[in-house]
Amino acid sequence: MTDHNAKAARLRELHRPGEPLILPNVWDAASAKILDEAGHPAVATASAAIAAMLGYEDHEGAPAEEMLAAAGRVVRAVGVPVSVDAEAGYGLPAAELVERLAGIGAAGCNLEDTDHRGGGLVAASAQAEYIAAVRAAAAEAGTDLVINARVDTFVAGRPDPLPEAIERGRLYLDAGADCVYPIMAPTEDDIAVLAKEIPGPINGNVLPGSSVARLAELGVARISFGPMPYLLALDAFKAMAGRLKAGEDPYGS
Repeated sequence: MTDHNAKAARLRELHRPGEPLILPNVWDAASAKILDEAGHPAVATASAAIAAMLGYEDHEGAPAEEMLAAAGRVVRAVGVPVSVDAEAGYGLPAAELVERLAGIGAAGCNLEDTDHRGGGLVAASAQAEYIAAVRAAAAEAGTDLVINARVDTFVAGRPDPLPEAIERGRLYLDAGADCVYPIMAPTEDDIAVLAKEIPGPINGNVLPGSSVARLAELGVARISFGPMPYLLALDAFKAMAGRLKAGEDPYGS
């Protein structure tokens, strides 16, 4: 576990407020290699992109075995730490989730608080208990794991998402999370408040009108792009397919 734990420690150390870890999320070994060869210090998968690549819907629409197998191919393709988007944990007990993540060599994982089976969000206390159980299982197994706790209050359309995101973020950090991910926080003001009020690293998204540099100024420690790199790659292929159908130069030159 020495090399694995060194990668997890390196991944954790890269979460620096104001000097964020930038993660253009990948979906397969080839996209992961592109980032590794470009000099990115870590790689993260995107569940939406992997599920689509496998032919399934997002939000745990794909079997855990297939999602984790795809993530394992990403890990094997690169030498840098890999954070695996484990969605809501696929209904697995904490110890089993840790065992499977360790088995593919994941240095970290995303865990979201959406209840994909029952709908809505998992109760904050229950999600904190699950995070604590994952942390405890990793410690018992001797395998380090960087936990990025996703907070879904904004995407779930909660009536007062910002205060609830702060409350959940604090609770998840206390339970053992390393980073809090209030996904799709819509404004810079929201992000600034989250970075101020949550006493730990914050994961942000580059939304239209924002930028990596601006998120860094706001104190974000990690920046994710979700399925956007995958969708941009598909857009390029769609354009090529359209040119071929029209009898044009497929490369657009």
